Order: sequence, then C-alpha cells, then structure tokens
Amino acid sequence: MTAPKITIVGSFAVGLTIRAPKLPIFGETMLGTDFDMGPGGKGSNQAVATARLGARSSLVAILGTDKLAGIATDLYAAEGVDTEFVTSQSERPTGVGFIILNDKGENFIILDMGANELMDAKSVDLAESRIAESDVVMTVLEVPTEAAARAMELARLRGARTILNPAPARALPPGIFASVDYLTPNESELRILLGLPADDPRSSRELAAELRRRGVRNVVVTLGRQGALILTDDLDQMVPAVPVDVVDTTGAGDAFNSGFAVALAEGRDIVDAVRFGVVCGALACTRLGVIPSLAQRAEADAMYEKACKTVWKDHP
Repeated sequence: MTAPKITIVGSFAVGLTIRAPKLPIFGETMLGTDFDMGPGGKGSNQAVATARLGARSSLVAILGTDKLAGIATDLYAAEGVDTEFVTSQSERPTGVGFIILNDKGENFIILDMGANELMDAKSVDLAESRIAESDVVMTVLEVPTEAAARAMELARLRGARTILNPAPARALPPGIFASVDYLTPNESELRILLGLPADDPRSSRELAAELRRRGVRNVVVTLGRQGALILTDDLDQMVPAVPVDVVDTTGAGDAFNSGFAVALAEGRDIVDAVRFGVVCGALACTRLGVIPSLAQRAEADAMYEKACKTVWKDHP
C-alpha cells in the first residue's frame, strides 16, 4: 500500500518538563525531579507521530532563528518529516512550553508560542502545492485562527480531508466549521468552542450535536479514560478506551489525532480510525515525555489487534 500523505499546519515549541509531588499554588516553591527538555508543539508532535505510523508527513510551521530552533530541525531529520515549508523568522523566538507533572501523571502547561504566532493565511498558501497532494490536512490552535481557518479552507478546496484539533481551545469564527470534516476536541475544548465554561455540566453528546449544527461534518470527542464519542450523520457511538498504566498524559491528544488521521488517510472507516487513534493515545500515556511516547507502527498495530479481541469484541 502506498504511504498516505498527511500535511500538518501547526506549531513547534520546546517543552521544559519537570515532575513535582503536586501541582504548585502561586507563591509556592517546591523541589521537583526528572527535568527534561525536548521538542514539542502540537503540530510538530503530530508530524512526528504520523511519520512514525507510516505516513509521508509534511509540516508547515515557523521557527525562530535561535538555538532552540535546531532542536526542531534535528528532530525532523531523524524522524523523516518533510520540512520544505518549515521556515525561520528572527522577529520572535522559537516557541516554548513549561510543563509540570504531578504524581498522577496529570499536567499543568504554560506556553509562549513565539514565532508560531507569525503564521497567517499567506504562510499556508505558500504550502498549497503540498496541501493539494495530501490525503489529509490537519491543523491545531497553537497557530493563529487565520492560519488554521485557511488550512481547512484550502485543503477542502484541493480535495483533502480536513481535521481540526481545537487545542488549545478558543472561540472560533462560525465560518471555519464549514471546512472541517473532522473536529476532535476533548471535553473542556468542546465547551470552550461553544463559548461555555470548561466545566459546563451539559452532556458532551448534546454539545457535540450543537457543533454539528454549526457546520462540522463529524465530531469526535476524546474522553480520556472513557475513550471517545463519535457523532456523525449516521453514527452516535462510544469507542471504549484501552486500559493502560498511566505514566504521563502529555501528548496523548496529539497521538490520538495522529493515529486517527493516518487510519483515515489509509481508507479505514471512522470507527476503525477512532479505535486506532485511541490505541495511539493509550500508548502515549505509558511513557514519560511526548516524543518518546509516540508509537511506532508495529506496536500500535499490535495493541489495536489485541483491543479488537478484548476491549471492543462486544462492540459494533
């Protein structure tokens, strides 16, 4: 089978991670352990993850001209990510993120997206040739809304399927949803997209239906330990999670979206694609750090086959 082509319009940031006994409160100083510095950013993570899963992965992103940018270029060379449309600008530094993990594997993240914020519609248009030959085009909200919206619009015009991973979530102009084939929020992102508090008590199913009324063709809500909810014209279905020993949830959303995108690009139906995404997300929770946790294809396929015989054997 020919490797599917996936283009990610997104972000790069260097992640600075430390483990602490609990999440701190303001003014508190505590000792932590396991400091790590490495590549991150949702777009970058998804480019690496899709490449590891066997796709021909291209990233559209903007770096600074500082030393941190070298972490990105070294990573893409090692992982086989196409970087023809990764550019550098001196106006802003390379993006960074500070991540604190507690003993339960939960995280607290602060971002300075830096050069990522320079991306606009013109930046996306420069990559039109790559978008035009893609099976799937993905974008995230660590880049300006203008760039994310143009990525979805241009991909739709050029015949690619579109995935919007609305993270970190913010209110979006209504017009963007008409170009989104698959919207993949988690539960808090789903609420923020609708202008609601992140802990609004209404059901995720009800809120996902509201997003579909706004023009999204298919909504897949990731539910962490519960799995994922699929809502389409024809489906209202839960995909149960694959139980694992959680070490670090950072990057699980990127892993899910990448597995989902690769499976769709390979021609699998939405339920199979979500199941493959769930597997990739589960694997990402079993290792510390983002890049080390992104699955290789063989281990994702093995867990998928096992889950089909155990977790999902009684599900349609």
